[in-house]
Amino acid sequence: MRKRWMSLLVTGLLVGGALVPATPALAAPTFRVPFPCGQSWSGQTRSDHSPAYAVDFNRTDDQGDPVVASAPGTVDRVTDLGGTSYGKYVRINHGGGYSTYYAHLSGFNVSVGQTVGYGKVIGWVGSTGGSTGPHLHYEQRLNGADIQVRFNGTLALYWGTKSYTSGNGCSSGSGNATVDTSGTPLTVRSGPGTGYASVGTVADGTRVTIACQTSGTTVTGTYGTSSIWDRIGSGRFIADAYVYTGYDGYIPGIPRC
Repeated sequence: MRKRWMSLLVTGLLVGGALVPATPALAAPTFRVPFPCGQSWSGQTRSDHSPAYAVDFNRTDDQGDPVVASAPGTVDRVTDLGGTSYGKYVRINHGGGYSTYYAHLSGFNVSVGQTVGYGKVIGWVGSTGGSTGPHLHYEQRLNGADIQVRFNGTLALYWGTKSYTSGNGCSSGSGNATVDTSGTPLTVRSGPGTGYASVGTVADGTRVTIACQTSGTTVTGTYGTSSIWDRIGSGRFIADAYVYTGYDGYIPGIPRC
């Protein structure tokens, strides 16, 4: 949670009389199966795969089926390697050193620098690169090294084939949060940015319901610098940098506006 991370970052550990900077490990994102809500896919792992912990996903007639982001993040690579290796692939940076790869795509639906959330279509299943048939090659990485894949915190099957049903993008709920401005009322805007018209204020300490989140003007506030904006009503947006949600980025399960 934001307050906790901020306090940990500025607090050191006293070891043998010396002040050692605290370096807490960041929690992994809640990754979900990289396909639309309700779909079931066969995921295969094998020890001779490259890299070893990658998962190959298949289902009948899957050529051209949509592939979606498995967690919120920022697209930092959209690359076509032609007839070799991953072929057409997308990489998403989820923060904290975590990233995901989506390879052998038939086409792209995102661009570098784009912010994506759960359920966002990033491309389509294909057989580009070194593939011998249509499938999605999927990886989770930490600081560049492949790690064993987890969905909703549960470890994928190693080694073998298992059916996975997607819960990605299913939620249409809302989230509760608290405005924290250290006393000053927070301006409510008609859109996600400081350039939009002011349509009112909310008082410090107000409990708000977030219907969806989106990106907009970058704002520095109580919880650092963020480009995330929270919609709290029709045509009513507030800067997430002043809102305590319990998360350092997008709230898992909350839709993108």
